[in-house]
Amino acid sequence: MALKKKHFPIYIILPLLFFIIHSCKKEQQSILKSKGNPNYTKYITLAEKFLENQKFDSAFYYYNKIKSSSDPTKDQEKIIYSLLKIAYIQQVQADYSGSESSATEALRFFQATTNPEYKCFTYSVLASNYKSLFDFDKAIYYFNQAYHFAENELQKAILKNNIAVIFREKEDYQKAIQILMPLSLKKDVLNNPEYYALILDNLGYCYYKLGNTKSLGYLKQSLVIREKIKDNFGLTTSYMSLSDYFIKSNPKLANEYAQLAYENATIVNNTSDRLKSLESLIQTSVGNQSKSYSEKYIRINDSITKVRQKARNQFAKIKYDSKKEKEENLALKTQKTETALELEQQKNKNLLLYFLILIGILSTIFLYYYLKAINKKEKIQTSYDTETRIAKKLHDELANDVYHTMAFAETQDLSSSQNKEILLTNLDAIYSRTRNISKENSTIDTGLQFVAGLKEMMSSFNTAAVTILINGMDSINWNALETNKKIIVYRVLQELLINMKKHSQCSLVVIAFKKNENKLQIDYSDNGLGAASDKINSRNGLQNVENRIMAIKGTITFDTKPGKGFKSSFTIPI
Repeated sequence: MALKKKHFPIYIILPLLFFIIHSCKKEQQSILKSKGNPNYTKYITLAEKFLENQKFDSAFYYYNKIKSSSDPTKDQEKIIYSLLKIAYIQQVQADYSGSESSATEALRFFQATTNPEYKCFTYSVLASNYKSLFDFDKAIYYFNQAYHFAENELQKAILKNNIAVIFREKEDYQKAIQILMPLSLKKDVLNNPEYYALILDNLGYCYYKLGNTKSLGYLKQSLVIREKIKDNFGLTTSYMSLSDYFIKSNPKLANEYAQLAYENATIVNNTSDRLKSLESLIQTSVGNQSKSYSEKYIRINDSITKVRQKARNQFAKIKYDSKKEKEENLALKTQKTETALELEQQKNKNLLLYFLILIGILSTIFLYYYLKAINKKEKIQTSYDTETRIAKKLHDELANDVYHTMAFAETQDLSSSQNKEILLTNLDAIYSRTRNISKENSTIDTGLQFVAGLKEMMSSFNTAAVTILINGMDSINWNALETNKKIIVYRVLQELLINMKKHSQCSLVVIAFKKNENKLQIDYSDNGLGAASDKINSRNGLQNVENRIMAIKGTITFDTKPGKGFKSSFTIPI
């Protein structure tokens, strides 16, 4: 049974997930097949169910049942499994000393197991406990021990990240960066956006503490990834990091990010992050608002303290009562029939789940090929439209010029220097038009040279009669814009400038770029002749502009009147 991610502290969540995925089911099956105590099946089923539903005291009770009912000479792996789950529950309830004790007890049975997941997880639990107790040197030591038992590169990267977080807590930001930077380049990390975003956020925070200007770029890149994959747990961390970043330079913006962090932490039921975000809200607020946040912080903190203290007391009582329950095995035999029924129900649930998964897979395959066919049709139609447009340009712009040039060459005396000059001028004009048509339909570099190519394209419309001014282009993070959106920006501006060249008769064009929340806004204006709105709708070029923008759920407006120039503004979601 997989555990929900929101149950885990951030510094142990990732290695713990690997443990749960790879070990829980395997060990659960081992317990179910056990020829020993028949109550194992009931205990593990109930323990996993209660843990999944965050009923920690009940889960603790049944894991402790498994441990106390197991034979230390034969069932070492069952005992290790139960102790590790108990250690995890204690850690969630901030009983770090108790968790350390349980994990240390599991170490005593390591000689009887070859399971690397158990060892990796045990050391990770110990490291996280020491981190919470501010014993950073021990935390680093045990994370390094866990690293030796990690089974793949992604697990190793996660553990290295955890070590970097401890150096961050020690305010040794340079050391943390030395660990994080190579991790950010690893293929296994790059292929996993959730972990990649986590490492980027840690990098950004460390650079911020060192006063390095790279910080904001990393923090925003992490935020974009988490928004894209809808990682609500990670989004809380990003919002808090950005709140810290702006707390001195822009307290208002810091307050907004802290508010987002608080709202997100509330949604995912992360009380620790709620408290951290409230601390930021208190620092960035004034007057009654700050007082309100302070009161809320005290109320939540007191509530958490009471709940955790109650849980610790309950855990102690469960351990005490378990000694007496060893004598009550006879009464538990009456539950055999009920256990068999629960197993059958679980089997039916699994069959239903497998059926739903199969339906989902088949639906996904069908949707994939359906979308692929639609995409193929769109590409064919786009190719046809492009060919038609090129053919029309060749006919409208070149055919007549070529014909007149041929007629001139046939009818005029080319030995005359004046006629030669006219002929060369005509040929140069034909060549220039041919080159422009080629540029309008050539491929667009959307990589590192995109900005330079876009500038070159817009500058090519500069003439002795027309001046083009570009504002704010370098302030945009073009790397955050998807490839297809870069192409659309390029083509839309190209269409607007071609329209200007054909119809406007202007002397000045201004193109302004700016980021408006999560959108890129581009404003175009010229001082040309303008046009009536019905004539705008009849121009194919401007119709193409509108279609391109609508295709990516953007917005576009046109504002023009005869003699009043031409304006257009369009936005693209980033």
